[in-house]
Amino acid sequence: MMISTRGRYALRMMLDLAQHQGDGYVALKEIAQRQSISKKYLEQIIPVLNRTHLLQTTRGYQGGYRLVKPPEQYTVGEILRATEGTLAPVACLEGEANDCPQRFSCLTLPVWQGLETVVEQYLNGVTLQDILDQQRQSGGDYVI
Repeated sequence: MMISTRGRYALRMMLDLAQHQGDGYVALKEIAQRQSISKKYLEQIIPVLNRTHLLQTTRGYQGGYRLVKPPEQYTVGEILRATEGTLAPVACLEGEANDCPQRFSCLTLPVWQGLETVVEQYLNGVTLQDILDQQRQSGGDYVI
């Protein structure tokens, strides 16, 4: 499993919005500048985050984006699942049901299931607020 640029940038964008949540709606141009990410690339990520109701959008002069919920209610896991689709380490664990013909005799399946459990537990246990708090304690910028 490898987190794509899309997933990494979505997380950085959400963290930027969490940092500036007191500013109201934040323009995409500002996020792109602060995060050194192409505005065009962020425009491709926005629909995914909107579709999963992670962002709130408004248009016009004061338009932009903001978080729907407080930062402590967003997990890294939910953001990455929204952009990556799945965090499964192998194809046979990607869907609701494992349809692999080898599923009953596969000796490695428990290894992949265990890995998936550890990854899910970790990513679902880290919130945007946790990352911001960690950054504040270290006194530096957050790095993902």
